[in-house]
Amino acid sequence: MVTNEKIAELKVIANKLRQHIVAMTCAAGSGHPGGSLSAADIVAALYFYQLKIKSAEPNWPDRDRFVMSKGHAAPVLYAALAEAGFFPVTYLKTLRKLGSSLQGHIDMLSLPGIEMSTGSLGQGLSAANGMALAARLDKKDYHVYCLMGDGECQEGQIWEAAMTSSHYKLDNLTAIIDHNKHQIDGKIEDIKNLAPFADKWAAFGWHIISCDGHEMKAIIEALGKAVQTKGKPTVIIVDTIKGKGVSFMEAKPLDYHGKAPTREEEQKALQELCQLEGFNNE
Repeated sequence: MVTNEKIAELKVIANKLRQHIVAMTCAAGSGHPGGSLSAADIVAALYFYQLKIKSAEPNWPDRDRFVMSKGHAAPVLYAALAEAGFFPVTYLKTLRKLGSSLQGHIDMLSLPGIEMSTGSLGQGLSAANGMALAARLDKKDYHVYCLMGDGECQEGQIWEAAMTSSHYKLDNLTAIIDHNKHQIDGKIEDIKNLAPFADKWAAFGWHIISCDGHEMKAIIEALGKAVQTKGKPTVIIVDTIKGKGVSFMEAKPLDYHGKAPTREEEQKALQELCQLEGFNNE
């Protein structure tokens, strides 16, 4: 059972990831801060509690696999990999710079710790299926996690992959959906409504868990239940806020889907994040 001390530590890490996201995208003058910020708690829970990984041995055969299907949210993954020791934190400021490995969309050939190149939305779950099937064939007990965006779930390939996961009873696979309710063109419900969202996944044969994506204990408990579920894959639908932690981004989520903060906005955002409960700036 996760302790209160660990929950507090994970909250601090998630806050730190958010600060990196703001600073990185500001330094680059481009990027996708909104959907990165909404996923920060999820990614913190995965990389600093749930995943079996070794930063000193990125290709450790028994590691858990994480596929960031919403590959434009690269900043949150880069921040987590740096904080986990895969590469120096100082390298984060090279986001999208010429010659940097920190590309606008993640590239498995550029950095240690990245399992799948993504950015063309809708493809991550298919790759995760392959990894989960490989684990079964190789008689390995590693678990595969795939983080998707809700707008991404409008794509047909997601549902073809979902049907495949269920058909093969991939209980070593957990899909996580960052349900922040916005995509580049507007609200999810206006562009192509997903409702009833959970019912759709259930109809495809998945075990469904829903939780608050900004409540660390709830995320940890959901991840634990997913691993314990046998005989079918699990999807965790995580209710989130786009731009979470930065008031002006939360207020205008569409404005900051793919637009970096200015220097003035960066300072305002970092000030807000430093004032959040539980954050230690040392």
